[in-house]
Amino acid sequence: MDLETFAPGSGLLAPRAALHSDAPALDLNGTWRFRLSPHADVPEDFADPGYDDTGWDELPVPSHWPLHGHGAPAYTNVSYPFPVDPPHVPDENPTGDHRRVFDLPEGWSGGRLRFEGADSLARVWLNGHELGFWTGSRLPAEFDAGPWLRPGRNVLAVRVHQWSAASYLEDQDMWWLPGIFRDVTLTQSTADVFVRATHDGRLSFDGPGGRLDLPELGVAGLEPGVEVRVAAEPWTAETPRLYDATVTFPGETVRLRVGFRTISIEDGVLLANGRPLLLKGVNRHEFHPARGRAVTRETMREDVLLMKRHNVNAVRTSHYPPHPAFLDLCDELGLWVVDECDLETHGFGQVGWRGNPTDDPRYEAALLDRMRRMVERDKNHPSVVMWSLGNEAGVGRNLAVMAGWARDRDPSRPLHYEGDWSCAHTDVYSRMYASHAEVEAIGRRAEDPLDDPALDARRRAMPFLQCEYAHAMGNGPGGLAEYQELFERHPRLAGGFVWEWIDHGLAHPALGYAYGGDFGEPLHDANFVIDGLVFPDRTPSPGLDDLKKVFEPVRFSFADGTVRIVNGHGFRDLSHLRFVATVEVEGEVVAEHRLEVPADGGEVKLPDPAYGAANPRAERWLTVRALLAGDEPWAAAGHEVAWSQTRLSPSPATDTPATDLPATDTPPTGTPIIDGGVPASPAAPETAVPQAVALVRDGDELTAPGGSAFDARTGRLVRLFGLDVTGPRLDLWRAPTDNDRYGGLEARWRALGLHRLTHRTDAAEPDGDTLTVRTRVAPAASDLGMRATYRWTAGADGGLLLRVEIEPEGDWPGPIPRLGLSMTLPGTAVDRVTWFGRGPGEAYPDTGLAARVGRWTATLDELQTPYVHPQENGHRAEVRWADFGPFLVSGDPVFGMTARRWGTEELAAARHRPDLVPGDRVHLHLDLAHQGIGTATCGPGTLPAYDLHARPATFTLRFTPA
Repeated sequence: MDLETFAPGSGLLAPRAALHSDAPALDLNGTWRFRLSPHADVPEDFADPGYDDTGWDELPVPSHWPLHGHGAPAYTNVSYPFPVDPPHVPDENPTGDHRRVFDLPEGWSGGRLRFEGADSLARVWLNGHELGFWTGSRLPAEFDAGPWLRPGRNVLAVRVHQWSAASYLEDQDMWWLPGIFRDVTLTQSTADVFVRATHDGRLSFDGPGGRLDLPELGVAGLEPGVEVRVAAEPWTAETPRLYDATVTFPGETVRLRVGFRTISIEDGVLLANGRPLLLKGVNRHEFHPARGRAVTRETMREDVLLMKRHNVNAVRTSHYPPHPAFLDLCDELGLWVVDECDLETHGFGQVGWRGNPTDDPRYEAALLDRMRRMVERDKNHPSVVMWSLGNEAGVGRNLAVMAGWARDRDPSRPLHYEGDWSCAHTDVYSRMYASHAEVEAIGRRAEDPLDDPALDARRRAMPFLQCEYAHAMGNGPGGLAEYQELFERHPRLAGGFVWEWIDHGLAHPALGYAYGGDFGEPLHDANFVIDGLVFPDRTPSPGLDDLKKVFEPVRFSFADGTVRIVNGHGFRDLSHLRFVATVEVEGEVVAEHRLEVPADGGEVKLPDPAYGAANPRAERWLTVRALLAGDEPWAAAGHEVAWSQTRLSPSPATDTPATDLPATDTPPTGTPIIDGGVPASPAAPETAVPQAVALVRDGDELTAPGGSAFDARTGRLVRLFGLDVTGPRLDLWRAPTDNDRYGGLEARWRALGLHRLTHRTDAAEPDGDTLTVRTRVAPAASDLGMRATYRWTAGADGGLLLRVEIEPEGDWPGPIPRLGLSMTLPGTAVDRVTWFGRGPGEAYPDTGLAARVGRWTATLDELQTPYVHPQENGHRAEVRWADFGPFLVSGDPVFGMTARRWGTEELAAARHRPDLVPGDRVHLHLDLAHQGIGTATCGPGTLPAYDLHARPATFTLRFTPA
């Protein structure tokens, strides 16, 4: 076999639609016999039906053989793991031989062998006869098996080579995982159907010899090529109305679920059914931590349900067509889909795009074959609203061939491709990781012009989408709200797709989840494959929670005792939602009301905000929530779709936006559900000292009531309410995030020495009830520094008031990681924290959009965000007070809080979660400010508004014994 052939295959039957047929079919998934060879040059005698394979191993199909103990996975993002010398492949070419014995049912005549996917080149024998071969790993292949089938025992043999000339087309930022990883079927189905159904009720189909019935709409015996008009409800992702249809042929009947919808472009705006379409999307690789890309239907459904529950309405199938069952689920549950061809040649960019297959006429047939097989397979899915030619494959003549064929075959769907910014062969202008400023310019049609005036004019008339943005690697992404505001402001902007859906962490017995390099690969891209909105086990990350908030289809604005509720759905009203207004005092619910909201939204009167007003110091917040009124296919009644908050009283002294609502004499709109008074638990402690008392000299210590003490010489706090403590002292460092690391901030911070600060005490000055400690904090080998003055005041109640004054010295370049205090406590002192502030999850200056003000409780373990690659995490923002058990800390007005069982140094050094071993101390951070997060792993860094620069600052905290 010539593995360096440019041909896409041999012996293949013409591609056709994925259909559900009543024709006999035999599922050939299951346990196969398997043998792995390190080279491709292996005798073909294994294909003989009489070959003795008893010494072989067993392997499940579908699967990837490296995930079952045969070889090892390898990950690269851009780089090819072999020399860039098309079409040549290495001698070291893992080759997997597969054998499956099956019995042919009685009366069976004819049949097709259908393979849904195998990576990267597969040859097929049936009963010793070679049927052919195919490439295009993530696309189906069918062979005529009829002449070679036998009654009774049949032997199917498949040889899969990991590397072939086709591998140059599949450099797709994922694990290189060979194998037969999708279904194998023997079927007697031969039907092909192409149904066309538009939102205004026009219905026709192609399928020679067939007759279409759609009983619900009164269609019976419709012939191919004949168009009828029916009173159909349109399909949208919000209202995925499907109609069951059958097409009957002389030998079989196929079932389809028809959705009536129209995609068009007018005046540079992307439309669905004549209305603007805003894509709130994610990029989705197929992945499971144990099975790789051999995903089950249950896993696919879990993905779609999670997306729907987090207000995602669109998927780009990066960077290949998904398993066809995934598209069935998108049809059923409602997601707009950009279906992407199995093409990426990213690694050619590292050699100046020399020899790029996209521009190599020898690869034309292979690229056209891939486009054709995708379109033919998926053409009947209403969820598929756009075809994508591929991803990061440069530019070249073969794109025109692919685009021309697709337009001729299916003019109803626009074409997408990001890699050619001239948009010469596309219908939409697509970019990835464009900054906010550039997206805004594009929205105004004020982007930089192309050199060719005709192409420039054509592109400016196109809708724009970000096929990748907001890189969700590790802690992040930041900047989501600012992107969404632009998408919603400018009609030309059709939205975009966050990169990406899931962390590709492979389950590992020692590491938890493995990434690039963990299997000994000589060339790899480390944890760049850990860049998802859900963790490998599909637990939502804080980033997905934030995305849900940003994508909310309902908007709220508060003013003058009312809330204005705006319907952000594109294709349905608010009648499927119920709205609840809740009043909380210090985070405890005191009243809850149902709101009567018109189906089109509007201004609604809020409940009387006087609940809990008896305590003037207590913060009262009102939260309005939009909940599902009834069960939907993707979530149960009561599921929260959207929410917003406003502070009722007292007037906030922080940067938190709020509107004070005046008391009203009229009763609130809605029916009270519960009604109560001020909660019995205490309101936020005041930060003022009610009665200051003098510190007492006791040997080498200065003592305060309540069991606290300071070192008399250094002024360092040594005991806090009887606990042995270190700190608090000024801290400027954090364990770098992936964005800090890949974006270059970590290197700059380490060059400044922020990870190795020295602390010098210049004076410790007791004066009655106050201890003033003057320090200088600075890195070695630098004249930069921070003057930090700590002023401690002891109270008669045993509390301590700390006021920290910070003054930078020198010309500090760029942002710093954090500005706050760090301290440690005995490991047995704290196990659980209760706080009043934003939660329940983490929040940083440009993240934490899903964190709302309330009272929350979590164990120290629960406070940690389990990023696969450990990094800064777990910060709780705008904390008014936090109860650590033995003591309580309150801010003036707020602070940031992080509590861990390991230090920043251990967190920064860890490479996998098991590296983090709890020590005998609790590490507590009480922060004034943090540097933002951004998306600099791939894309723009932190927006300037979220940069933390060295500046004079004052920070006040009060420590109170429990």
